[in-house]
Amino acid sequence: MTAEKARIAREFIEKIPHCAALNMSITQIGEGMAQIEMPYDARFIGDPDTGVIHGGAVSALMDTCSGAAVMSHPRSPAATATIDLRIDYMRPATPGQTIVARAECYHITRSVAFVRATAMDDDVERPVATATGTFTVEQRS
Repeated sequence: MTAEKARIAREFIEKIPHCAALNMSITQIGEGMAQIEMPYDARFIGDPDTGVIHGGAVSALMDTCSGAAVMSHPRSPAATATIDLRIDYMRPATPGQTIVARAECYHITRSVAFVRATAMDDDVERPVATATGTFTVEQRS
């Protein structure tokens, strides 16, 4: 993958309003892989009694990271859209910790990209959530 493709993917993700609102930042991107971090923020607490981040914020993180992985794949177009994303929540993220999503685009056909993703906090041995998804692929003219 060229540095230009990584730059385009990074700039695209950084301009999405919900990414900015959730303080997401790309920490790695290239060759069909992306990693995005979302720091803990009390505004996103889903359970005030425990301080656990709302699943919707985790979902947005995993979807965005998966899309970035597709965009960075050598056979992918510059843009993509989610077709389907299945997320399995394994446990609540630990309050106060940054959540890191890592996604891999492992296969692309003429019209669909396939992705696997994992979200973790500091306990990398026990994922917060895992996901599998499909994303659009538009063939270049």
